[in-house]
Amino acid sequence: MPEAVEIDAARLAGVANCAARLRAEIGKLVVGQREAVEEVLTAVFAGGHVLLAGPPGLARTLLVKTLAEAAGLSFRRIQFTPDMLPSDVTGAEVFVENPATGERELAFLPGPIFANLILADEINRTPPKTQAALLEAMEEREVSVGNRTHPVPRPFLVLGTLNVVDSEGVYDLPAGSPQLDRFMLKVITGYPSRAEEDEIIERTTRNWKAEVRQALAPEELAAAQAAVRELAAPPSVMEYAMELARLTRPQESDAPAFVREHVSWGAGVRASQFLLLGAKARAAMDGRGYVSRADVRAVCAPVLRHRIIPNFHAAAAGFVPDRLAAMVLEEAEARRLARFPIGKRLARLLRKQGDGHGY
Repeated sequence: MPEAVEIDAARLAGVANCAARLRAEIGKLVVGQREAVEEVLTAVFAGGHVLLAGPPGLARTLLVKTLAEAAGLSFRRIQFTPDMLPSDVTGAEVFVENPATGERELAFLPGPIFANLILADEINRTPPKTQAALLEAMEEREVSVGNRTHPVPRPFLVLGTLNVVDSEGVYDLPAGSPQLDRFMLKVITGYPSRAEEDEIIERTTRNWKAEVRQALAPEELAAAQAAVRELAAPPSVMEYAMELARLTRPQESDAPAFVREHVSWGAGVRASQFLLLGAKARAAMDGRGYVSRADVRAVCAPVLRHRIIPNFHAAAAGFVPDRLAAMVLEEAEARRLARFPIGKRLARLLRKQGDGHGY
């Protein structure tokens, strides 16, 4: 195991300061959505990709564009359609005339994927071949065109959306699929409160525009991402993150009864990795030099909700992924308490309380 690196207080304060500046700039334009903003920033500082979900018209595009502007990142939006080709995303090799020699030669013309921040709109509306071009860039941080590979700019972040309304012209990406597994978090934007909606209407129906300034440089963000990865996590927290992921797998011998009954497939190894990485990001964004189980619990739902596949019986009984993730959290806490003699009674009470809520 690699040796833990001690992160000095100044670097942690720098990460927290970067996060605070980004929150302030995003808040100038995005009303409400505090939980969604916090989860997106967690993924940004962890260097992970985000899948945005929720009803239309809830500021997802505005959030991404404002984030790019505030972080000084180059931004491109790719609207996926059924007739798109991989070269529409990655770019292509074309013949151009060399002005010095007058001869025609092959040159690479970069596509929209060559930007720091990509908004990939309606990924499931494009064929698998085009999806694969995006997924290669997300995983490898490079694209292949012909017999050459071209690195994408760093930092590189993809925030994608799915079309969940239409059934025609849609190439389904089921929960737990390898495509969705590459997204660190699935962030849900919900409807605003009455007061927030009143403010949104008031802002957007008059000549008003907040000025978003660049709050940090891309190099600062890259340094903050490096600091997050170098932040040491106690073995107990690493074990806790791994246990949460393993508890979702019905094939495990010690899987909870509700998982064996209601889950077809659980979360893979990436879930363990992203639970710990998300916890590190939250700790660093808070200026803390330690990672706690509370940080892991905070990212549990967005990490697991697109990795748990409920079976038919679960769907019929209303066991949606978020509910199953909450039940896994309760089970992990009950098992942790049960390891101590004084905690066995508390563990029984916790399970009993869960049963009272239909768990």
